[in-house]
Order: sequence, then structure tokens, then C-alpha cells
Amino acid sequence: MDEDRARERIRAERADVQRLLRETEGQGRQDRATEDEQGADISDPAQPLTAEFENQAITANLRDRLAALDRAEQRLDDGTYGRSVQSGVPIPDERLEADPAAELTVEEASAQR
Repeated sequence: MDEDRARERIRAERADVQRLLRETEGQGRQDRATEDEQGADISDPAQPLTAEFENQAITANLRDRLAALDRAEQRLDDGTYGRSVQSGVPIPDERLEADPAAELTVEEASAQR
């Protein structure tokens, strides 16, 4: 994948992830405000806690994705983008198109699971 296309894909995904992060954080604030208004009227007291943990997990995953995109952009700047960070083997363009922050080949990623 050429550098301009890679930067475009990383920028586009970063914008999507940042939008999702804002929405998720906003929903969390809204959920807490609603919970405060309802007070003791909640039929299942575990429900707000479960929703908060889910929100925190989603937020953490989105922040991890932003960090992966930052690392991909750094590899672009360093001239190592498109190569596995583990082996240095080229990552196919199809994989980079699907995941512009890919750090490993499909085989290496599968072996780590």
C-alpha cells in the first residue's frame, strides 16, 4: 500500500474511532445522569453497574485502537509501515486495507491467539 493511501486510511479510521469514543463517553455520562435521577426506583440495582462496566470496556477498546493507529502512523514516519513488527515480513495490502493499523501478518496474529 502506498504511503498516501495508508495515511488516508489511518486518518479516516482515527476520525471514526474518535467519533465513537465521544459518543460512548457521552452515553456514559447520560446513563449516569439518568441513574441519578431514577435513584432507588431502579428495579434491578445491578443494571447501572453492568452498563457502566460495559461502557468502560468499550472506551478502553477504543483508546487501544487509537494507540494502534498512532503506532501505525509512527511506522509510516519511520519507513517500516507494511512490515510485521515481529518478523519484518511484508503485510499484504489487502490486510492493510482492511486494518490499516495491522502490526502482524495474519499467520503471526493467529499464532498469538
